[in-house]
Amino acid sequence: MLQDIRDNSQGVISKVIIGVIIAVFALTGASYLIDRLPITSVAEVNGEEITEAQLQAETQQFLNSIGAGIDSIDQELLEQIALNQLIEQVILRQSTEDASMAISSNEIDRQILQTEAFQIDGVFNSDLAVRTMAAQFLNVPQYRAFLRQQLLLVQMANAYSSSNFVTKAELNKVAELTGQTRDFRYISITLGARTLGTAISNNEIAAYYEANTDNFIEEESVLLDYVVLSKNQIAGEIQVDEAQLRAQYESEREAYEGSSEKRAAHILFEVGADRGEDDALALAGAARQRIVDGEDFGALALEFSSDVVSAEEGGDIGYTDGSAFPLEIEEVLESLTLNELSGPVVTEFGVHLVKLTEDSENLFQPYEEVAERIERDLKSAEVELIYGERLGNLSNLAFETGDLLTISEELNLVILQSEPIGRSGGSAIFANQALITAAFSDAVLLEGNNSDVIELDTEQAVVLRVREFTEAVVQPLQEVQPEIAVILRTEMEKDEVQELGNRLLAAAVAGEGLDELLVENELGWIVEEAVERIAFTANREIINKAFEMQRPTSEAVLATITLDNGTFVLLELNQVQPGAIDSLEEDELITLTDTLANSLGNSDFEAFLNNLKGNADIQLRDVIEDF
Repeated sequence: MLQDIRDNSQGVISKVIIGVIIAVFALTGASYLIDRLPITSVAEVNGEEITEAQLQAETQQFLNSIGAGIDSIDQELLEQIALNQLIEQVILRQSTEDASMAISSNEIDRQILQTEAFQIDGVFNSDLAVRTMAAQFLNVPQYRAFLRQQLLLVQMANAYSSSNFVTKAELNKVAELTGQTRDFRYISITLGARTLGTAISNNEIAAYYEANTDNFIEEESVLLDYVVLSKNQIAGEIQVDEAQLRAQYESEREAYEGSSEKRAAHILFEVGADRGEDDALALAGAARQRIVDGEDFGALALEFSSDVVSAEEGGDIGYTDGSAFPLEIEEVLESLTLNELSGPVVTEFGVHLVKLTEDSENLFQPYEEVAERIERDLKSAEVELIYGERLGNLSNLAFETGDLLTISEELNLVILQSEPIGRSGGSAIFANQALITAAFSDAVLLEGNNSDVIELDTEQAVVLRVREFTEAVVQPLQEVQPEIAVILRTEMEKDEVQELGNRLLAAAVAGEGLDELLVENELGWIVEEAVERIAFTANREIINKAFEMQRPTSEAVLATITLDNGTFVLLELNQVQPGAIDSLEEDELITLTDTLANSLGNSDFEAFLNNLKGNADIQLRDVIEDF
């Protein structure tokens, strides 16, 4: 009972804390509602519109998830993929609404509090949360609505993916396939030096160059000047003296060591309509005397205690740091020595006999072990405040100034210069697609402006401008001549390998002349037995090919494969052994069952989604027929 009271009180407290946090959100988040795009409909799903702004946001998110090197992807295709994702999200959300599915506000609060991006050193920070949401053009109500929608979609997907089951027959069939092994052997002909005696002429190189000019285009590139606002740099500017560290250490040590944990047991004589306080005191006094006379505390707890839950545990009510139990009990525990029994204690719940069963003093770590952590903690809060302030200044200066010099002087940021960066991106921070998009945007590349602030993550942000632009050019023949010679030599080697491989295959099929060819070319069979589907005892391309081949009957089965590196392989499959469910370990069987159930569940969910789309009224902009 007492434990239930404690748990319930903590639940109320947590709700109040969450309520305060949400109130802070509501007050501080209102200014972050940003309307940047006109509301233009691009599609309609069962009467609900999808706007141009939604499509652009989804497309940008998709671009960010791909990363650098996406210039070859057609923008229209990206938008089609993004639009399809939006349509599916709308259909699924509508389905959850039709099914009256819901996510509680408490669950949304819990998810927000547990989001790492909203935490500083593992502790939720409301200012950081609001700023992070605003960086994605969301205020707090919008983010909560978005989060509610995502949780509902996950709930809907889990209803299918987590509710399937697998029969023993299905397991047997899958085990036969997944546990299957194969015996095979193969001859491997690698690229070598078979054509070194054959010269490659300048005319051949020139002809290849003329026929493949597009392969030798050096893409357009930019040299960039940029500044980086970093929390690490700010942390380096902040100095914490020894006195501050010592003072914080002493404060934490006193709080820690002052919160020693005590464990207690009690016998509760509840006061109510059937028993007055005087009667409860009398019963408690009699029970205490029996314990003093040698009877077992736990046995009397079972006999008398109104708290039947703790009575079954010998009266144990757990640990306290000085705040978990009613004040009267906490005061008594402070006066008791280990295993000492109290006199009757009156609280709002009745009369108690209390026994101190454990008393552990907490010892704080030595200063030398925690000084670095304390310094980091003292800095972190200040770093967040300074970073937020400078981020705002950086955004204003990037818009207001025509160069990076003013930004550098105002915010003490070093102007850095990049190596040439193409549209496919570069390394380090220039692998970030948002940076590449900004560098090649019209405003930066053509108009010569600073970029907007680009937040790479929660730790750093960048502003850049173009120093120099180089157009795409075809590299001259003399520069790429060695590269072309290598390409032509490789192609000649591949042709030689292929020709020899075909001769080996013909001899193997005819049943004569194969051994002579092997000796002549210093080749031999490589034997692999009982190879599993997921094995790495041989090249994976060879193993995959072996498991694609038809099961042999009376004679071995032959096949050829050219590997990605140009190697020719003649493959002979001799035997197939099916797997057996009895050969699986218990953990393997559990994994197989779960995997198959999830696969079936995902298939069910996909079928469900396709059915929803098939029955939905989906209209695209400027398109009459259904999507």
